[in-house]
Amino acid sequence: MTPALDEARRLLRLALRDSDTFALLFPLPQATMAALGFHAQQAVEKALKAVCTKQRMEVRRTHDLAALGQIVLDHGTALPVSVDELRRLNPFAVEFRYDDEITSSMKREELDLLLRAVLSWAGTELDR
Repeated sequence: MTPALDEARRLLRLALRDSDTFALLFPLPQATMAALGFHAQQAVEKALKAVCTKQRMEVRRTHDLAALGQIVLDHGTALPVSVDELRRLNPFAVEFRYDDEITSSMKREELDLLLRAVLSWAGTELDR
């Protein structure tokens, strides 16, 4: 394996760790959208960065999923979801964690579907 692929696989393992936490919280009615969204956002961020790393795309340090998605698209790789869908997760990185008055228009099931789509896609991209 190459160093880039090793690092990409490490990032995907970390994404799966966040996804596992999301999955543990998902069925609990008392789990807040802020907590669910944070783990979904973190998993998607790491999955996108894993693909970027494997394909040697230059990525600055960011939590902006729309920006990461655009980098992927600009390098000719299709995404499993739209950049707008990725953008909807951005507030979970910071704002929803520190402001208890902000609410999300996303539903739990939408978070789950988006997360599953991105993780599946990233796994396929790393296996290519």
